[in-house]
Amino acid sequence: MSTPATLVNPPLKDELDIVIPTIRNLDFLEMWRPFFQPYHLIIVQDGDPTKTINVPEGFDYELYNRNDINRILGPKASCISFKDSACRCFGFLVSKKKYIFTIDDDCFVAKDPSGKEINALAQHIHNLLAPSTPLFFNTLYDPYREGADFVRGYPFSMREGVPTAVSHGLWLNIPDYDAPTQLVKPRERNTRYVDAVMTIPKGTLFPMCGMNLGFNRELIGPAMYFGLMGDGQPIGRYDDMWAGWCTKVITDHLGLGIKTGLPYIWHSKASNPFVNLKKEYKGIYWQEEIIPFFQSVVLPKDCTTVQKCYIELSKLVKEKLGPIDPYFSKLAEAMVTWIEAWDEINSPASESTAPAAVDVKKK
Repeated sequence: MSTPATLVNPPLKDELDIVIPTIRNLDFLEMWRPFFQPYHLIIVQDGDPTKTINVPEGFDYELYNRNDINRILGPKASCISFKDSACRCFGFLVSKKKYIFTIDDDCFVAKDPSGKEINALAQHIHNLLAPSTPLFFNTLYDPYREGADFVRGYPFSMREGVPTAVSHGLWLNIPDYDAPTQLVKPRERNTRYVDAVMTIPKGTLFPMCGMNLGFNRELIGPAMYFGLMGDGQPIGRYDDMWAGWCTKVITDHLGLGIKTGLPYIWHSKASNPFVNLKKEYKGIYWQEEIIPFFQSVVLPKDCTTVQKCYIELSKLVKEKLGPIDPYFSKLAEAMVTWIEAWDEINSPASESTAPAAVDVKKK
């Protein structure tokens, strides 16, 4: 895992930002250099804002720490989590690009079964640029991949598909398990490379992992809020799950698609299962009520934008989940604050002036 990959021609170079949440030096970028160097990076520094994060030379990036988040958002900064990777959604907020790819700093370049290094970013872009098929399942999976097509019996009226909003990638080596599964399978590693991309059917929820994720910011960006997690909150490690559940309900309502499968990355580091259990235990209990809630959500027909859908969803969260625990009422309010911040940062007046980061470096 120490040899840099081979340089490639960058697709969507000026239309995509790479968002990385971190608390440490970003040495992992050296392995990704041939794939990431042509792109603009948005680094969201979590934890102590006085700590210096070292970024390898040659990358075009801007770095935001907690002081920057507080300065840019003012009172609305309360909706951005602290001491949790959920802070990554601040990068989604300030990006001016059409597409986002987000990755964790313990994820490295994986290899396919032939030994070839996988350009995860290029595969995400391919997934996002091709349609999805959420209304009717194709048994050859993604019909838009080379060498595949729609099978016999697939309705011709549905073969145009729908726009793809999200590309959800997977991981080799350390699987994305919850704490109880980590504890009973401490040595388990994912070695299975499944060469498949598929659309998640309409009406089906899924557990979204944020460590290897691409999305069309223009289509679904306002729904990509990773909630209130970490410092001062009763729950952690459900940030990407929350965003995934909200996003899936909204994409289903708006007629958009979500793909999962390729690309794989190499997840190098297993987090401490006992620490994870402390973060997750309320979520493990609560999700038995959260999942039926999302399965039952029906958004009104007049919710024709992501923002309108999300505000309506926040009302339902407060009404239906609020009685479970006061946290959900607080989360519902943060969802509204997030949309207010999104509209403020992304208003036409602010489009021409990107917020100043603490550290900006050009190639």
